[in-house]
Amino acid sequence: MEIDFVITWVDMNDPRWQKDFAIYSGKIDNTVNELSEARFRDYGLLKYWFRGIEKFTPWVRKIHFVTCGQKPEWLNENHSKLHIVNHEDFIPEQYLPVFNSNLIEIYLHKIPDLAEQFVYFNDDFFVTDHTPATRFFENGLPKDIATFRTNFGRSQFGKMLKNNIRLINKFFDKKEVLKRDYDKWFHESYGKRRRLAYLLKPYNKFVTLRTPHNAQPFLKSTFHEVWDNCGKELTEMSKNRFRSSSDLTPELFKTWQICTSKFLPYNTYQDTKMFPLILKSKKAIRAVREQKYKLVCLNDNIHIRNYDKKLKELKASFESILPEKSSFEL
Repeated sequence: MEIDFVITWVDMNDPRWQKDFAIYSGKIDNTVNELSEARFRDYGLLKYWFRGIEKFTPWVRKIHFVTCGQKPEWLNENHSKLHIVNHEDFIPEQYLPVFNSNLIEIYLHKIPDLAEQFVYFNDDFFVTDHTPATRFFENGLPKDIATFRTNFGRSQFGKMLKNNIRLINKFFDKKEVLKRDYDKWFHESYGKRRRLAYLLKPYNKFVTLRTPHNAQPFLKSTFHEVWDNCGKELTEMSKNRFRSSSDLTPELFKTWQICTSKFLPYNTYQDTKMFPLILKSKKAIRAVREQKYKLVCLNDNIHIRNYDKKLKELKASFESILPEKSSFEL
């Protein structure tokens, strides 16, 4: 079984990107979520992503590094495992340039030479300890958690999740799915996170599934299947160059994967942690240094206080566990 990694990245300091951004939006606006600096800025930790991959997941077949024609000056583009992918290589031309991560993500299956089994990373998802391939896939199937959560109310992201679940309810019967895969939906490893599933058993409709904000295993064939069934809706949302309440998100593909029984139960929370840096920067710094988790997300926010100081401390934590340059660095 060959497993690929896909990571998306953008350099908002690139003059060409800034020109395109200005044409379609005017300027960075930190009062608007989809236009804020935190959506696009690079906080200088990318080299540690590559170091972590080389040290902790050396089994990966290929890394597809997805950008809008950019690359860090230190990146060794001739590395045998590295495939630099431009948006134009897999996203239809009429939707470019794009500043909407959701739009980029719904086309991932079109990346040339992408393996059937792949793991998708945002550029703030890091591997910080030794992680076997069986953490993500086993017997060809993604390992995932099938539990429910409550929505984000009336937030923009909450509306996107509702868009996803409307399609799931259109194509799947919840009671049939849970009956067929009872052992997967109520697996003992989920612990207390099974409670909502028990409470919602009498309810005929799906609600949003939990999705840890971190590296997500996918089957490329799942993307093809979702497109075959929901192509009209996915094509319509492709017009959204920036995030929109009418978007669909990768959670649609994850949920579809689970509803078609193409997964093995695994409590992803046991070795995965998301740290919103605005609230938990100290815990994040300590978690990286002490390697408390295999996978961490360091979630940015424009309102982080003492940003430069905290970033310096984060870099020091990464340097303590990943001090040596990787072969991906020049």
